[in-house]
Amino acid sequence: MNSFKYFSEARKAYDSVPVPDALEGRVREGIRQGRAACALRRRRAVRSWVTAAACFTVLLAGLNLSPAVAHAAANVPILGGLFQVLTVVSYDKSEDGIDYSVAVPAVEAEGDIAQAVNDAIQAKVDQHMAKARQDWQEYQDAFFTTGGTEEEWAGRTMDVTVDYEIKSQTNARLSFVVTMAEGWVASMEERYCYNLDLAENRAITLRDLLGEEWAEISTAAILRQIEESRDAEGFTYFFSPEEGGFTSVDENTAFYIREDGVPVAVFPRYAIAAGAAGCPEFPLA
Repeated sequence: MNSFKYFSEARKAYDSVPVPDALEGRVREGIRQGRAACALRRRRAVRSWVTAAACFTVLLAGLNLSPAVAHAAANVPILGGLFQVLTVVSYDKSEDGIDYSVAVPAVEAEGDIAQAVNDAIQAKVDQHMAKARQDWQEYQDAFFTTGGTEEEWAGRTMDVTVDYEIKSQTNARLSFVVTMAEGWVASMEERYCYNLDLAENRAITLRDLLGEEWAEISTAAILRQIEESRDAEGFTYFFSPEEGGFTSVDENTAFYIREDGVPVAVFPRYAIAAGAAGCPEFPLA
């Protein structure tokens, strides 16, 4: 299906959906609360370490954003031990109809694994930003090509987010998740999990945590939780194996490590369940 036909049909479907009177207010309030929470979390981190950290400004390569906006929040150590987690780029801005909320992490440690992870994160951020701008431009072009007016377009925005959360840490081990999302008529969210042993300069695997039978243990735990998700009438958001649902884990299954040491498998939205299930997570214990 070509882009013109796809967006034409998508716009007709979108415009035909009745919108409850209270929806816009609720959506805007939810967005406001979410942004406020993210901003508060970052402000607290900076305040906690401001007397010990030297702030420096960094331009995010590839973002094509103003140096006055795309700058480092700045060499602020979040964790100690053999490493530090730094917020190397942090900004909130609006440009060309896109509302950006960005916090990009980097791991500062000896050894190759930290640099490899930092490079991978930066590459994903660059790709995410380029794709978001392309998606927004294609949507705008299709909107006007299919008869949309400037008046109808006014006020439409896209939210583009990059953020991260540290799931657990010890003096030498670190587990964190980077989330990249865009939201407009369509929406997407991708999460990337990083589990590092900085003492041994390598990534941590499920085999390290669960032993030689890691695949069997993980698969059984996930299948059990999917079955437990069924309601009294047998309904579940998860697809059956015949519908492309979950069958087993493998070396590419994403996971993070909780503070109690339990690994948690993470799946992309729509990968094994309907969108209403969000991004499914399964403790492997």
